[in-house]
Amino acid sequence: MYPTFDLSKLNLKPLAERKHDMHVSEVKELGCPQPMENADLKEIAARIVAARKRGAAVILMMGAHVIKTGMSRFIIDLMEKGLVTHVGFNGACAIHDFELAMIGATTESVARYISAGQFGLWQETGRINDIVKAGAEKGYGFGYALGKHIFEGDYPHRDVSILAAGYRLKVPVTVHVAIGQDIIHEHPNFDGASSGKASHTDFLVLAQSVCNLEGGVLLNIGTAVMGPEVYLKALSMARNVAHQEGRVIRNFTTAVFDLQPVTSRDYHVEPTKDQPQYYHRFWKTILIRTVRDGGTSFYIEGDHQATIPSLWARLQELS
Repeated sequence: MYPTFDLSKLNLKPLAERKHDMHVSEVKELGCPQPMENADLKEIAARIVAARKRGAAVILMMGAHVIKTGMSRFIIDLMEKGLVTHVGFNGACAIHDFELAMIGATTESVARYISAGQFGLWQETGRINDIVKAGAEKGYGFGYALGKHIFEGDYPHRDVSILAAGYRLKVPVTVHVAIGQDIIHEHPNFDGASSGKASHTDFLVLAQSVCNLEGGVLLNIGTAVMGPEVYLKALSMARNVAHQEGRVIRNFTTAVFDLQPVTSRDYHVEPTKDQPQYYHRFWKTILIRTVRDGGTSFYIEGDHQATIPSLWARLQELS
């Protein structure tokens, strides 16, 4: 055994002492007066509508900047309209969603708090650990446990919680964590076994949703690592079972929404290992490898505050 860090020495402070960089007033209202003029966006919207008409899955994997840029209401609206059937979070998404619902504010500056070692060490945010542990004991997934707690509890801003909306609408919102990656893992009450169990349950929920991806759509918005990697493994599992049953999961659409500039419009050609693009997981995994035997992929470059409302607007035109 190697020496381990003594968690009892940590000093956690109340959220009231933290300077928040985002407030609930910055969560955007629905609307998009000037959608992006992008033919691919219109095609993605059409494919989402067609997928739902045939009963196929529309899965949205997302990173935390979707929430931090104020896009929660757009995601919730698509869930309410039945246009998104599954939302996949990374751990940071769950934290920002929870804090917004609880205190109407979220996000701290790493630069502001890391010097004194206070980054992430806020008392109330650590409640997530207790909620997930209690939920795991009942067999709940990470997202279900948090969503249920927010929806049923005293959370004044739960109307902007994607987790609570998932519980209310019975739309899975799954949380895919990597231990050590999220601020709540710093806390003395973090239980790795419970978090791992709950997130593993969510991974199996996602894999089951991917089983219905034939004819469907996979959206990857602002997640460069979690989304591509978790989706890849879930797809392999789903295809393994489908192959045994004489079915296929290959005729579906993928779309990546990101700020990363794609220098070549021919993003359907896999870069070579001597090119930096080869190491962009979303490029080779979502845009190429998983759709090369029958699917179609799209890449939408831009800020979430432009791309997500534009997709939402195109969907309103069709639904």
